[in-house]
Amino acid sequence: MTDRTVLKVSGADRESFLQGLVSNDVKGLKDGLVYAALLTPQGKYLADFLLVPAEDAILIDVSTNLARSLAQRLTMYKLRADVSIEATDIVPARGLGETPEGAFADPRHAALGWRAYDGRNGDTSADWDAIRVAHCIPESGVELTGDSYLLEAGFERLNGVDFRKGCYVGQEVTARMKHKTELKKGLATVSVEGEAPVGTDITRDGKPVGTLFTQSSGQAIAYLRFDRAGPDMQAGDAVVSWKG
Repeated sequence: MTDRTVLKVSGADRESFLQGLVSNDVKGLKDGLVYAALLTPQGKYLADFLLVPAEDAILIDVSTNLARSLAQRLTMYKLRADVSIEATDIVPARGLGETPEGAFADPRHAALGWRAYDGRNGDTSADWDAIRVAHCIPESGVELTGDSYLLEAGFERLNGVDFRKGCYVGQEVTARMKHKTELKKGLATVSVEGEAPVGTDITRDGKPVGTLFTQSSGQAIAYLRFDRAGPDMQAGDAVVSWKG
């Protein structure tokens, strides 16, 4: 997975440091990988990643496009904490089926299989976009952008947020969306007839409904206004339908 970078967080305060920043409970590392995100104070997405337990360290498996900015942001929060943040040359691998010894089950969804960080080869034949679309699993830089909110992006369903762990950056906004409002927008899997470029606007009866993203085998991930979405929507030359 050459599109991923692995950062290493070491030092005596590494667990408490990350616990006060990320959306999920770092204590879950005792059971394997932890899926989490770093947010702005306003609750908007900065980066999502997998935390990986390692000897005397916590690894962060993140999109290469986000790795540098994530490391800079973590360094900004470091202050006097006994923490060191550095890039590694580890290349993650992933595969389908039963999790082999030394690898970790992907915590987002069983269909995503396993990931490993020990130099082994992964499965290069799987259609990962088809898996993501079928289970509405967003990807950094595609469905997940600086305008994304975790709950609209499905992070609760994907085991990426913990509402009992206490404070973290952006926690107040995320908790308010969980407990005080009904989601009116969000990612969903839709059916598609035809094709349209990623990022194409979706309309229905001339009104904006959302945006079309990754497509595979007649389905796609879309960001929708649920009150306007339904059958016979248009995205460029493609017809988009949502059953709700």
